Amino acid sequence: MKLVLHVGVHFTEEDRMMKCLLRNADDFAGKGVMVPGHGKYRAILRDTLNAMASAPPSEMARDVLVDAFLDDTDANRVILSDANFLRTPKTAVQEGMLYPSAPVRMMRMAQIFENDDVEIFIGLRNPATLLPILFDKAEDPDPVAFWGGRDPRDILWSDTIGLLREAVPNVPITVWCNEDTPLIWAHIIRQMAGLPDDQKIIGGFDLLSSIMSTEGMKRFRAYLKDHPIMTEHQKRRAIAAFLDKYALEGEVEEELDMPGWTEDIVDEMTEIYDEDVAKIAAMPGVRVLMA
Repeated sequence: MKLVLHVGVHFTEEDRMMKCLLRNADDFAGKGVMVPGHGKYRAILRDTLNAMASAPPSEMARDVLVDAFLDDTDANRVILSDANFLRTPKTAVQEGMLYPSAPVRMMRMAQIFENDDVEIFIGLRNPATLLPILFDKAEDPDPVAFWGGRDPRDILWSDTIGLLREAVPNVPITVWCNEDTPLIWAHIIRQMAGLPDDQKIIGGFDLLSSIMSTEGMKRFRAYLKDHPIMTEHQKRRAIAAFLDKYALEGEVEEELDMPGWTEDIVDEMTEIYDEDVAKIAAMPGVRVLMA
């Protein structure tokens, strides 16, 4: 069985992505791709992963879990989505490390499903916009516990992804930047489902319609109708052009509220983020979906 794990991260589009996957569940099922509702697996998987901190899984753990989320239905591919696979927002940053529990959590997951073909999908987000949110949500608000004495510019996704690769070297990892998601939304969904880019899906423009004006969406759909044959790259260029003109300002601009941070710091962190993603793309076993 191919097991696709969409593991967030928090405060990207993880909930909207799950809803889009579920909207396509019936069509996907006809192709052997199952998208179980999160009520079937999130709690039992969380409890299993937590229990593995003190004892290895039983020989029956995998079968029990599969029965729980498949209901005796056969599937070639199963998509599970939960940002809390990597722990909660409260513990997402500890001592200046993004998702320090990710390596061991995914190692346990790979151990449970050791005879299956596991793949991890993870949407990243610019630390300049994510860290202030996670700091506000942190279980321990003490700056030392959160930052660990590190400068925010030194908190890198490549550190987390690198450790994740070491923990599960045989598990492919697909990542993308949340900032690019409006341009590659349908592509991400199809990649999770193992479908070609010309496969029609429901809700391929769900995210786009939430950040573009009604007039812009109307014109964009008319443009697609007039240009029925476009490559994926051409379609992304069209989306970018329409967003540039019709984006809803309040939906695409983010307000940052981090004491002591200046625009220069944010700009520098953003530049570091771009460089860090390029470093991640060069890692063996890691694929970056680009806009």
